[in-house]
Amino acid sequence: MEHTFTFEELSEDLRFLQLLSRSFPTIADASTEIINLEAILNLPKGTEHFLSDVHGEYEAFQHVLKNASGTVKRKVNEIFAHSLRDKEMKDLCTLIYYPEEKLQLVKRRERDIDDWYQITLNRLVRVCQNVSSKYTRSKVRKALPSDFSYIIQELLHESTIDPNKQAYTDAIISTIISTRRADAFIVAMCQLIQRLTIDSLHIVGDIYDRGAGAHIIMDTLCDYHHFDIQWGNHDILWMGAASGNDACIANAIRTALRYANMATLEDGYGINFLPLATFAMETYKDDPCTQFQSRTGVSDEQFDEKTLRLFAQMHKAIAIIQFKLEGEIIKCRPEFHMEDRLLLDFIDYKRGVIRLNGKEYPLTDTHFPTIDPADPYRLSPEERDIMDKIHASFINSEKLRKHMHCLYAKGSMYLVTNGNLLFHASIPLNEDGSFKHVRIGKKEYWGRKLLEKTDQLLRTAYFEVEGKPEKLFAQDYAWYLWCGPDTPSFDKSKMTTFERYFIADPETHHEEKGFYYTLRNQQEVCDRILQEFDVEPGPHTHIINGHVPVKTIKGETPVRADGRLIVIDGGFSKAYQPETGIAGYTLVYHSHGFQLVQHQPFESRQKAIEEGQDIKSSTSLVEYAQNRVMVRDTDKGRELRVQIKDLQKLLAAYRMGLLKEKE
Repeated sequence: MEHTFTFEELSEDLRFLQLLSRSFPTIADASTEIINLEAILNLPKGTEHFLSDVHGEYEAFQHVLKNASGTVKRKVNEIFAHSLRDKEMKDLCTLIYYPEEKLQLVKRRERDIDDWYQITLNRLVRVCQNVSSKYTRSKVRKALPSDFSYIIQELLHESTIDPNKQAYTDAIISTIISTRRADAFIVAMCQLIQRLTIDSLHIVGDIYDRGAGAHIIMDTLCDYHHFDIQWGNHDILWMGAASGNDACIANAIRTALRYANMATLEDGYGINFLPLATFAMETYKDDPCTQFQSRTGVSDEQFDEKTLRLFAQMHKAIAIIQFKLEGEIIKCRPEFHMEDRLLLDFIDYKRGVIRLNGKEYPLTDTHFPTIDPADPYRLSPEERDIMDKIHASFINSEKLRKHMHCLYAKGSMYLVTNGNLLFHASIPLNEDGSFKHVRIGKKEYWGRKLLEKTDQLLRTAYFEVEGKPEKLFAQDYAWYLWCGPDTPSFDKSKMTTFERYFIADPETHHEEKGFYYTLRNQQEVCDRILQEFDVEPGPHTHIINGHVPVKTIKGETPVRADGRLIVIDGGFSKAYQPETGIAGYTLVYHSHGFQLVQHQPFESRQKAIEEGQDIKSSTSLVEYAQNRVMVRDTDKGRELRVQIKDLQKLLAAYRMGLLKEKE
């Protein structure tokens, strides 16, 4: 519908319209763009894919990305359900997921490879036509690989119903085969299908720690066509480490050693652990380090007894260093109110006990060769030298720097998109459900303002000039966000790392969760939070969280508060799978509604390729849209309508003579 504008309205916007006319210098140009944008508004919305808490499990992550949480398989089944056997459809899906590897297997067993090429290319064209149907030709064209752009466009946009066109497409495919370009073309088509199946990817926090391939996941994401991340507490820990906070660095190393996973640090980022290993072997050579044995079975890598012994020694060495560094921050930052975590002060080193909350507990390990009871938080000269060297490795790692820049550019503490509010963990609340006021510096922040302030501090920690007081405080606050109470990324009374290592009594291991984690099950609380972020509560708006694994094995459900809240941390990390009973949830939001996908553990990339083993997943419908969701119903649609109105103003300015068309 064309708007009418007065001369006065257009005169007020004349400066802006003059700038806009540079892109659309004629009435024809502006009109064509309006027609194009109006057409886009009437396309189905693109598919959004939500993942959370992938924790370095790169093989499972990449597979879920390739199969789009079963979306590719569903489309193949819809297209070929009545024409292909189950095995043929499974083989086609595996080819789409892993084209290079699958091609090698096929060429070993196929006697008539040209016939297989002919059949397969036709099938891939049909799948590609299906997944590209909700996009404009322009958007599809931008996604095409340059080598085959023209050919793919011809195949996608020609109908095979017309006999003449069928002969035309057959000739194209035959020529691809005869010129020995079939393999490269198949790879290009499969990658295009993967790309077009998912329009945008949302990572609701925690890429890092536990699994062996966080750096591989970051490589994948940095090259992904459209993604965003809502930082989780483990991501924030690494952001603090990359900014130069030594307590964050020590925590990241300790976590890696706990899970016998040094791949991300050593192979991914080139961190040199020789000084730490040498120090640990000497300092703890007669120490069994029983409490510091790595959790085996979580890492895919197998280690001999000697290596595991070294890991335990390194693990204890860096843990002690961590407790000292954290103590330094707590004493330097009294505004953090964490004096109760100065646990090295509460130890009776002669008797081997610690006094907490008026009660004494025996320590399970009393060998502290580097701690001076008179000054327990002072690093020994050897420990300081180790941290200086490791600090330099973190700061100077080019790969880590690249990944951090990607994380900052594509990340934030929260995101509002298409009626959904995404954040990783918590919005600190009081017991009555009101927003908890948290003091940072001289001001108090709560709700949305608290997340925005912590977002700003994390950026200051990394990007501010070295040595400035603002940067030093922000670096320490990054550590506080990892383990401090009243934070949206943690929101627990304390992190009981020391107690879990040194005290057997499980009552000391308890970490009291903030009120958010129980109150979020109430619809009225979720509605209040949505309103705080300018999201109008309703049946089609949601809060999407990760952080706390949903223990499906105990009957917990990811959909809560009458559908207002969806928690999609279901145990992507192998460390959590015994607790959850599954291997993660993912969420898919397409033009027909929301689908929650529950995954079973992923065996391996190799089995997926050789045996066609897909992740076993079950899909449940969270919400069905009676009327298909179109682009006009989305945030993008609102942006496009603003652009259309501006272009209509430009047309009116041309027609009224306020602006002259350019040659």
